[in-house]
Amino acid sequence: MPYLFAVVTLTMALGCGIRQLQLVVRRPLPMLWTLVIAHLVLPLVAFALGTAVFGSDSPYVIGLVLFTIIPLGVSSVIWVGLSGGSIPLMLSLVVVDSALSPLVVSSGIHMLFGTGITVDTTHIMVDLLIIVVLPTIVGVILHEISKGKLNEVVKPVGGPISKLCFTAVVALNAAAIAPYVAQLQGDMLKLVPVVVVLVGLCYAAGFAGAVPFRDRELLTTVSYATGMRNISLGIVLALGYFSPLTAVPVVLSILIQQPVATLHHYILQKINISKSGEIGRGQVR
Repeated sequence: MPYLFAVVTLTMALGCGIRQLQLVVRRPLPMLWTLVIAHLVLPLVAFALGTAVFGSDSPYVIGLVLFTIIPLGVSSVIWVGLSGGSIPLMLSLVVVDSALSPLVVSSGIHMLFGTGITVDTTHIMVDLLIIVVLPTIVGVILHEISKGKLNEVVKPVGGPISKLCFTAVVALNAAAIAPYVAQLQGDMLKLVPVVVVLVGLCYAAGFAGAVPFRDRELLTTVSYATGMRNISLGIVLALGYFSPLTAVPVVLSILIQQPVATLHHYILQKINISKSGEIGRGQVR
């Protein structure tokens, strides 16, 4: 599974070059603020929500927290484009956050759980370097060498292959969780609503956090950045280092993340139309 995920990461990184990453240097505050919301505020929210419902010793709490500390989702780039956000900024955020993931994931687990769970954070960092950071660096280098042309050449084949790899990751993890389905039946009535609420809060936190910037493009970009996570990596980590039950909230978020993205897009469109109408009426007057 890690190698399948590395293919997905490499495909994503082929679309980003130094030029896009320079946007982060020019506008560091939006990036830093997005990462603070995504990987500091929301993990605390996930921990508090999970502990209140399931208790601090539940593997579901680890899964909920893991969802908030894994890197930002690649699919957020598509939604940002559809909703009028900044694609270069979103792509840069995904690449930079992926590169920081060994430090973010390991420190997040240590900060919230400490010695409460036994996990080799050093091994996690090494694995993330291999399956996330290295493919990201290789992809950016190839983008620069080819001046972006390689991405266009590879996309017709690389796109479908990366989707097949993602599907394989989900299928393999679903098979690993299958023996525990009977054990989950009593928990699903509580777990599904909790995951729905957490995913919704991730979008809402980004939206609220970007309001002070007073920039519609940033509002869209930051809200999708904090709302969508790299679920396939979350599943790989959950089953690789924790109990299979830990992966359940992460798997559920796959089913919930995209529908909530659709709803968020609808809400953003309504807000934008409303603001445009107000501007129009003000100009008539």
